[in-house]
Amino acid sequence: MGRKILLVTADQQRHDALGCNGGQIARTPIVDSLAATGINYKRAHNQNVVCMPARATIISGQHVRSHGVTMNGVPLPEDTPDIARLLKEQAGYKTALIGKAHFEPASAPGGPYFENYAASRDITGPHRGFDHMELCGHTGRAGRSLFHYPKWLEETHPGAANSFQEYVTPEKEISGKPGGDTGAVQVWSQNSIPREVYHTDWVADRVIAWLDSLDANADWFVWMSFPDPHHPWDPPQSELGRVNWRDLDLPVAYPGDRDKTVAILKTKPRHWLDWYLGERQYAYEVPKSFVPAELTADQIREVNAMCHVENELIDEALGRVLQHVDSKGWGNDLDVIYTADHGEFQGDFGMLFKGPYHVDALMRLPLIWRPAPLADIAPAVVEQPVGHVDLARTIADATGITPDPRMEGAPLPTSPDNDRERVITEWDGGYDGESITLRSICRDGFVCTVCEPGTAHEGNEGELYDLTADPRQFANLWDDPTRKSLKSDLVADLYDNLPPARTPALKQVALV
Repeated sequence: MGRKILLVTADQQRHDALGCNGGQIARTPIVDSLAATGINYKRAHNQNVVCMPARATIISGQHVRSHGVTMNGVPLPEDTPDIARLLKEQAGYKTALIGKAHFEPASAPGGPYFENYAASRDITGPHRGFDHMELCGHTGRAGRSLFHYPKWLEETHPGAANSFQEYVTPEKEISGKPGGDTGAVQVWSQNSIPREVYHTDWVADRVIAWLDSLDANADWFVWMSFPDPHHPWDPPQSELGRVNWRDLDLPVAYPGDRDKTVAILKTKPRHWLDWYLGERQYAYEVPKSFVPAELTADQIREVNAMCHVENELIDEALGRVLQHVDSKGWGNDLDVIYTADHGEFQGDFGMLFKGPYHVDALMRLPLIWRPAPLADIAPAVVEQPVGHVDLARTIADATGITPDPRMEGAPLPTSPDNDRERVITEWDGGYDGESITLRSICRDGFVCTVCEPGTAHEGNEGELYDLTADPRQFANLWDDPTRKSLKSDLVADLYDNLPPARTPALKQVALV
């Protein structure tokens, strides 16, 4: 038998959400234990800060410009490298993805995409190398697409989905529900759904059920993909007592008030202040009417409380799955990889949600790999930069299969003493007539971002942060004459290590 692989992803979860990464509120003992007995990557970055490009990188092991999913709404081509397919074809692995997939647009019901029609046709695969897929999104409501979870919920608990908040988008501005206690956007504190049928526990239950369908000697790969703590922030009402938003401090990277925020954002490229003041929108992924400058301190606190609650529920659900794996005698063979697709502002810089902003709030991820105990790899903390692009080759290396030669990145280092130098993140996108292109490199304790020409920038703007001296990334050193040589070196290294862009470019066929 080979090593079993459990890949766990949370959606829109920050690096500092976990206790092992400095989190002080949400209790995450399960993931913290994995970090203590495995490898905790302290400077892990995604290769894009929104869902579809990040997930495409995880499964393909390619940079964004290679697989071509440069923004949400661009479907991942079927002919890209696929770690699930390789495991199945080369080593006979049983494969499943349960939860949020988002390799294909969610806003194309009736379209040609498996993720849109699978549940309505009672299909659970095979698809994209997975024998079995059961899908859910960020709400129990059917929404734009009828995933397996809302279909199951309506069949087993009729009407329960009405307790969820709506998922608000620029094309769907009316949520129909007030925003919790503070009127915060996308917050809802009256979700009466029982905790045991909330989508976090449903994902864990379905993983357990699928594992129970396997032969005891099977090798398997499961991607357990939780939709939380992505908005809408509406965990079960029964769980809200875990964290009282009134007791929370404001985030360290919250400047303090509107005037202080404006002063900081004026030192950054113009798209920061444009969006903060509601003057322009550069990404689809936020409600169009949302103006960050109108956020109150209490609204930020309530959003954070909801995220902390949802993070605790994820940790507990993961614990149930790991306990079940142990009960089946697979624990010694199990590799667990835990990460998120991207982060969330949660009040940093006075903002919420995500977009073309390459700072720790969105770009830096939790990434923990607990190798199978039989591998006899010592626990470690790795500070050097790594990325999602490394995950496919890491899984291939752990299971002994041959990686697709088109896969980029490298197996994750297992020791603090390694030669990792850089990680790259990109943004190619726009919304409502605006275009923005960012290329970022993290190396030697600095993050350097080039703003390429578009409607937002002329091509000479950028950002440069010293992560040691300025972990909040408040002080933009781009125009600092004493850093001119450093900036030049970082920019050159960035472009030297960018792979060629896919040609022709893939088209956006839907917005999400």
